[in-house]
Amino acid sequence: MRFRYSIEKTKKNKKPVKKAVVYTQDEHGVDRADVDNDAMYIVERLALAGYETYIVGGAVRDLILGKKPKDFDIVSAASPSQIKKLFRNARVIGNRFRLVHVSIGEKIFEVATFRSIKEGPTGNIFGTIEEDVLRRDFSINALFYDPCEQLVVDYVGGMDDIKKRQIRPLISLKTIFVDDPVRMIRAVKYAATTGFSLPASLSLKIRQQSKLLAGISHSRLTEEIFKIIRSSSAVKIAESLEEFGLYQYLQPNASKLLKENSEFRERYFRTLATLNQTTAAPGENLAGLVSDFLELVVDWNGEPMETYNYAFSQARHFVLPMNPPRFEIEWAIKTIFKAHGILIKRTMFTDRIKRQETTSDR
Repeated sequence: MRFRYSIEKTKKNKKPVKKAVVYTQDEHGVDRADVDNDAMYIVERLALAGYETYIVGGAVRDLILGKKPKDFDIVSAASPSQIKKLFRNARVIGNRFRLVHVSIGEKIFEVATFRSIKEGPTGNIFGTIEEDVLRRDFSINALFYDPCEQLVVDYVGGMDDIKKRQIRPLISLKTIFVDDPVRMIRAVKYAATTGFSLPASLSLKIRQQSKLLAGISHSRLTEEIFKIIRSSSAVKIAESLEEFGLYQYLQPNASKLLKENSEFRERYFRTLATLNQTTAAPGENLAGLVSDFLELVVDWNGEPMETYNYAFSQARHFVLPMNPPRFEIEWAIKTIFKAHGILIKRTMFTDRIKRQETTSDR
């Protein structure tokens, strides 16, 4: 075990202050073979260019737990413009706080610059690693892994919390969910996927402030629901969110039926268990979300196009506040109809909708 120090000035002199624990490979146990080769390439290239760079967040947590992460987030001392210069297939995104998406094949890696805490935990000013760690929501997601040197840097006692199997917030309970209500979803999700415990005070705060999620944008809620259904722990997460009263903000119509209809509940969770594919075609996961509901409301013996039109309308309403692209809903409904032996040409439905919209505009 090593330690990282920084020099702090006092009235009389400068003295080194212990800031972080640095764990070696023998201590953290991460198998570098579990690191995505393309993520490794990005980290190595930034490091060779002289920029302090790490894999961060849930990927590090999963690596320490012996799991193979699906996503690898990267954080660096390099600015977005400096990152973009190093990678041909890089794109700077974001308005207030800029990030870089580096595309390698079909994969996209998010590379962020260390953020400052001068504007608080949700601020948008570039900073240092010591500031960046204080912005992170939970200790188990605030570990930095250097795959080149095979070191884990821990500023907040995250390794101890992993050993204790607990979810510990790094931000005051007074503000953690007020600043960003989506953290409630994350806390419950982390507990469900790791089997770690949520402190009683944190659980109580989630139940008390769950209504804050009503003000979250539909796009962010859509992003969260897709993260859940692509997870190998989708059922555990959804059940835990339902228990805390949070699933109603992600899928209110499904949540209502889960409480009212035990048969739907059984089928819905059974379907969720099949939706952990990261390579799913557009609309495939959406088909899974709406299929059990459509079984309740659709008459499969009706006139095909009228039935299709009705199913489309019902499905779009059912997944609110999600607002997926029309072609994804069409693909999903087509897939469900095909399973019932009903073949529908998407162009027929699309043309019909366009004619209806044109008529209503006149």
